[in-house]
Amino acid sequence: MADQPDRPGAGEPPPGPLDRIAVRGLRARGHHGVFEAERREGQEFLVDVVLGVDTRAAARTDDLTLTVHYGEISDRLVEVVRGEPVNLIETLAERLAAVCLAEPRVIEAEVTVHKPNAPIAQEFSDVTVTIVRRRP
Repeated sequence: MADQPDRPGAGEPPPGPLDRIAVRGLRARGHHGVFEAERREGQEFLVDVVLGVDTRAAARTDDLTLTVHYGEISDRLVEVVRGEPVNLIETLAERLAAVCLAEPRVIEAEVTVHKPNAPIAQEFSDVTVTIVRRRP
C-alpha cells in the first residue's frame, strides 16, 4: 500500500529535519517540589514545548485537522501542571512530553519546564529542565 501522508501516523517521518510548532512561556500554578511549602503553597511554572511535526499536508490543504492544534494541546499541558504534584520537574517534563506524543501528528517533543521561584538561597533568574522525546 502506498504511503498516505495526510493520514496521522502514516508512513515514515519526512526526510530531513522536522517542521516545528512551538508554544513558549505557557504559565500555570502547580504544587510540585520536594519541600512541604512547595506542595502546600504552590508556585508558578512556565512550560515551553517545541513539537516536531510534518506540516506539509496541512499547508497544502489549509486544513487544521492535518496539523497540531496548539490551543488544545496547551490546555492539556496546563492541566498536567495544575494536576497531581510530583517531586521533580524532570518527572513533570516527562508527563508533559507524554501529552505531546499522544498527539498522532507529533513525532518529537522538546519540553522545557521553568521553575523561576525554586527554593534556592542564591540569587538566580530561572531553573529549567529540558528533555527531548521522540516517537519510537
